[in-house]
Amino acid sequence: MAEDADVVTVGAGLAGLVAAAELADAGRKTIIVEQEPRASLGGQAHWSFGGLFLIDSPEQRRLRIRDSLALARQDWFGSAGFDREEDYWPRQWADAYLDFASAEKRSWLHQQGMRWFPVVGWAERGGYLATGHGNSVPRFHVTWGTGPGVLEPFLRRVAEGEARGLIELRFRHRVTGLTRSGGTVDGVEGEILEESAAERGQASARTVTGSFAIRAQAVIVASGGIGGNHELVRRNWPRRLGEPPKRMLSGVPAHVDGAMLAVAEGAGAKLINGDRMWHYVEGIANWAPIWPAHAIRILPGPSSLWFDARGNRLPVPLFPGFDTLGTLEHLRRSGFDHSWFVTSRSIVAKEFALSGSEQNPDLTGKSWRQVIQRARAGMPAPVQAFLDKGEDFIVESDFSRMVARMNELGGAGLIDEAHLRTQIEARDRDADNPYGKDLQVTALRGARAYLGDRLIRTAKPHRILDPAHGPLVAVRLNILTRKSLGGLMTDLSARVLGEDGAPVPGLYAVGEAAGFGGGGLHGYRALEGTFLGGCIFSGRAAGRAGAQAVV
Repeated sequence: MAEDADVVTVGAGLAGLVAAAELADAGRKTIIVEQEPRASLGGQAHWSFGGLFLIDSPEQRRLRIRDSLALARQDWFGSAGFDREEDYWPRQWADAYLDFASAEKRSWLHQQGMRWFPVVGWAERGGYLATGHGNSVPRFHVTWGTGPGVLEPFLRRVAEGEARGLIELRFRHRVTGLTRSGGTVDGVEGEILEESAAERGQASARTVTGSFAIRAQAVIVASGGIGGNHELVRRNWPRRLGEPPKRMLSGVPAHVDGAMLAVAEGAGAKLINGDRMWHYVEGIANWAPIWPAHAIRILPGPSSLWFDARGNRLPVPLFPGFDTLGTLEHLRRSGFDHSWFVTSRSIVAKEFALSGSEQNPDLTGKSWRQVIQRARAGMPAPVQAFLDKGEDFIVESDFSRMVARMNELGGAGLIDEAHLRTQIEARDRDADNPYGKDLQVTALRGARAYLGDRLIRTAKPHRILDPAHGPLVAVRLNILTRKSLGGLMTDLSARVLGEDGAPVPGLYAVGEAAGFGGGGLHGYRALEGTFLGGCIFSGRAAGRAGAQAVV
């Protein structure tokens, strides 16, 4: 039987689109199958803030940030903590990705029309020794246009491939199996779902109206991770992070369920590092949800005080924006699924950014006028909307009333007012002290030494309880599922490997389904801005390798 295409790509997210674009450039025909409607083209990248990890970029150099491949590798491997036999290929992918991020990545994307906001962000600062976790310098480059801006060149290239007859998109096709012939994966089979008018991210119908089978010389799995499947998240939850939460919010739609990973595993693929995952601890319930348990992440500056559910300040260096998984591990030991920011309105106005393209209309819409208006307004409109409507936000001028409402929302009697006040007052004394020993205040002053943070991301140190900076703001923070750091094990050509370490003929994997490369190029911890880049890099590798492999 003749093939329907040279390659079938499962999933129409960023990694799958990149792979298909590369295949089309090489003259290969690709069919992309996607279980969701056309409205969801681009997958999770559409919702992202668009941050990309770059090394020694022009944007960094303009801000006098001295970065290098050697420093980035020290940060990456210090964060990853590779310590398993199956980390061989993740290590190889990490080295290859670092080379890409320090050399060709920016110029290649720039040639395709991608641009970046001039102020480089500083996410995951670490706070340990130089060889430990964290970015030693700012590396978080926000794409002009946020997530849609990242997708734009690849959507354009895919559309061009469609026009040339080299790419075909088939929506509402859910893959349930991989077909094999002579030991080689030669296609996919599955169910056709009824048409749906669901908007991007909304739940779509699962009524089956038929079946399908597609033959090809190779299959690329680009189906994403497990963040929308809380049962699977809990099943893979690592003991090192304590007990899995009883209550979690979702940073991705429900259809991000990990089902395709099991399909690939059933065809002989090796799935590794399933216990390595990336979930945020600054999740807030979206006041205008699109999918079930829809959450937004606060990207905080370093000034807000962080307390556990009982009102105990988190230990050094678990400050906002320093160590996501270290904070998650500490909070899981508290026995509660939530924690608190206690802060001032001045800090919220300066330091609260909300992750997501829809929460940043100025950057997403590429409007410098709106960017300037946002800076002049004092409080960004999307943040103000959460202050006004968000169920996790408490705004009060009176400290006692704030604590009473925290106890109403988080659990009666959990927080002792006097204990909470004592901790805040102690910190406030150091905020007024040019010397002091509070390491969070010291870290804040260090952050302000960076021009980008001083201009748009960090408030001038002040007393939280100073009425001039009020009212007070308390924010209940929830655990927000987001990314799988493990996945299908692949070699540097993105070929999926089996239990024996040999390639499964005809099978490739990219993006989150492959742990962004190799089955987990981040190891235990990520440096932020590396998820979209991992999708781009692995998709490019698979597209180019697949183009050479098919005849």
